[in-house]
Formats: sequence, structure tokens, C-alpha cells
Amino acid sequence: MESEKLFNGVEISKLSKKQLKKYHKSLKWDEIKRKKRALEKQRSKEKRSFAKLHNIDIGPSRKELKRKKMVKSSCDIAVCIDLSFDHLMIDKDMAKAIKQVLRVYTVNRRARQPMQLHLTSFGGRSKEEMTRHHGYENWDINFHERDYLDVFPKDKLVYLSSESENVINQLEPGKVYIIGGLVDHNSHKGLCHRKAVEQGIAHGQLPIGDYFRLQHRKVITINQVFEILVQVSEGKSFKEALEIVLPKRFGKIQLPHTEPDKD
Repeated sequence: MESEKLFNGVEISKLSKKQLKKYHKSLKWDEIKRKKRALEKQRSKEKRSFAKLHNIDIGPSRKELKRKKMVKSSCDIAVCIDLSFDHLMIDKDMAKAIKQVLRVYTVNRRARQPMQLHLTSFGGRSKEEMTRHHGYENWDINFHERDYLDVFPKDKLVYLSSESENVINQLEPGKVYIIGGLVDHNSHKGLCHRKAVEQGIAHGQLPIGDYFRLQHRKVITINQVFEILVQVSEGKSFKEALEIVLPKRFGKIQLPHTEPDKD
């Protein structure tokens, strides 16, 4: 019966007008997602049939991706996304932050050797937003409600921040590189750097300024930072990774630079 159905723990018959509106909107959205998934599945099938017929490599299949797990990866470099900034973001930016985390997950799943991916301070609004993506609990991500200081040894942590005076020229095995899970549009500039300094943990910035001058100041997203790290972990230089990941709209001007030794 209709009255036995629940929405957010409340019987449908007892919902307010506002709640009913949200309920019907969620039903509509679920139907759209079902149709979208069916269409994507059909397109993927047609794409793979075409690729097989013409001997084209289009990357790993869904079945192959399911077998690729972090625990089996030879990469022992970890990346932690710090989700302790819920209280600083409006709902719109909170949703953007989680969407960027989803892109991080997709990039890691498709990496030849996935990095060890962790989400810390995963609770409150970030977890609530994540629940919109059904089945996330089964994703190949390490979810932690605790802060990163309670999860990792302090001497292994490196907080990434463009305000740091330290430039990272290579990734160190065994280290945990922290990305601030904050969509702030420069409203909280320097926050991650200050946090690292106050906590007494290492910090550093990506070597963008060593290779490029950006004509326009742009915010590099959570997933773009992660993708740069993945590219470098797979053997590319930082210069190559930055060329691949940073969008052309950043107005990159290449600077003369001698690549540092990797030894």
C-alpha cells in the first residue's frame, strides 16, 4: 500500500507538501538515471563491438575494471582527500566537491596501477551527499570517519597546498599526499596550508610554476590534482602530467626548465 512506503523514514501519506515535492522529484530522477544507465550500457556494447571488429583498443572492460583493486596494485603511494570542510561550503559547493571525488574514483579505477585512495572525516554533510550515489559503500575506496591524523603516521603525511613554499618534484613511496576536499572559489585561500602548519605536518605544492606561467589564475579541482598525481605515479614527469591534465583555458605559457633527476 502507498501508506506503507517510506521516504527518508517518513510514510508517504504523512509527508508535507514540500516533502512530497522532493519525493516525486527523487522518483523522477531515479527514472532518468535508469534510462541513462540503459542507454550508456547499449552505447558501450555498440562501441566495443565496433572496436573489436576494427581491432581498436578502447581500454579495460567493465569486467576487467572490477578485477582491478587497490590491494592488488604495486603502487604504495597513498592519496587522502580531507573532507573536514563541510561547514565552510554551501550546498551547491558541497555537491561539487563530492562530484569531484567521484571523478577521482573513476580516474583511479582506470589507472594501470591504482593509487591507495582514502577519504577522511567522511561523515555529516559529505556522507549525506555521497548517499545520493547508490552503492558507493562497495566502491574501492578506503572510507574513514576519523581525521587523517588518527589514521596515518604523522611523518608520512604531506598536505598539498599552492601556498606552501616547498615544491614537490617527485612522489615518495609510502607517503600520504593530502588533497583538501574544499570547493571554495578562493574564499578560503591558504586554509589548507595554515592547517598543515598548525598541525606540524609536511606540506608542499605541485611544481606548476617551474614549467608554466598561467595567464589567468584558476582553481585546480580536486580531481585535476589527483589525476596529476596518478600520471606521475605511472612514470610521467610532472611537466608531462601538467601538460595532459591542466585545461587549455588556463592560458599556459611554457617556461624553459631542466627536468630534475628522478634518482
